[in-house]
Amino acid sequence: MYDPSQLRTFLAVAQTLSFTQAARRLGLRQSTVSQHVRRLEDTAGRQLFTRDTHSVELTEDGEAMLGFARRILEAHDQAAAFFTGTRLRGRLRFGASEDFVLTRLTEILEGFRHDHPEVDLELTVELSGTLHEQLADGKLDLVLAKRRPEDPRGELVWHDRLVWIGAERLRLDPERPVPLIVYPPPGITRALALEALERHGRAWRIACTSGSLNGLIAAARAGLGVMAHSRGLVPPGLVRVPDRAGLPELGEVDFVLVHAKRHTAAKGAADALATSILAGGDRLYRGAA
Repeated sequence: MYDPSQLRTFLAVAQTLSFTQAARRLGLRQSTVSQHVRRLEDTAGRQLFTRDTHSVELTEDGEAMLGFARRILEAHDQAAAFFTGTRLRGRLRFGASEDFVLTRLTEILEGFRHDHPEVDLELTVELSGTLHEQLADGKLDLVLAKRRPEDPRGELVWHDRLVWIGAERLRLDPERPVPLIVYPPPGITRALALEALERHGRAWRIACTSGSLNGLIAAARAGLGVMAHSRGLVPPGLVRVPDRAGLPELGEVDFVLVHAKRHTAAKGAADALATSILAGGDRLYRGAA
């Protein structure tokens, strides 16, 4: 009933909220992406997206279709692997940024391990900037991390805005420096937060530095300050800082998959894991803990 190619296109649009970005990811024309979505909507008999010239958003029926599409494609890929006799093996060095500690990335990795038991998966959790450095040094085969919007590296998993978050009871004094909770260098959100405050001439001070997301969250929950964070990954117990606080806009950020430039024995496994992450990418933010 549902065409796998249309479901893959639907997931790409749902994750990037952009027909243009989905077309780039899939190597299709934008008109083909629109056609796939329209045909899927015709098959389902429901509107899956609301869209205008400026934005694309999932409808309630589109949200429901996410889970169905992902499960259908997982079953499709498992059947294809079984009947073609594909057996991946070897060591795969995968790096994921701290942003995903509280998400359902573990479910995606568990599914990959189940489907490819002969692949030895080695997971490294680090800051995005550090992961990009390790990938360039040949220490990793595949990385899931943030990049700046102007950075061309990687395959877009999803696009998001950065927002200021903190404890609900936190009140900022406009006459005093903004207390910041940040990753150490080369943290991308750290750099974007400092750049935004400098551009607007707003004084700041470092209230907490931690290389661990859990450490940052603990400091924020204690009311020590504010932190820049992806809008789609706001942890429990923290809220967006209201506009009346007068903090500057932080801009946008992309979450991407980047492969090692050198072809290695892990390429097949890296490609398979990348496919799993792209298919289940909505779990990483819509299903965040």
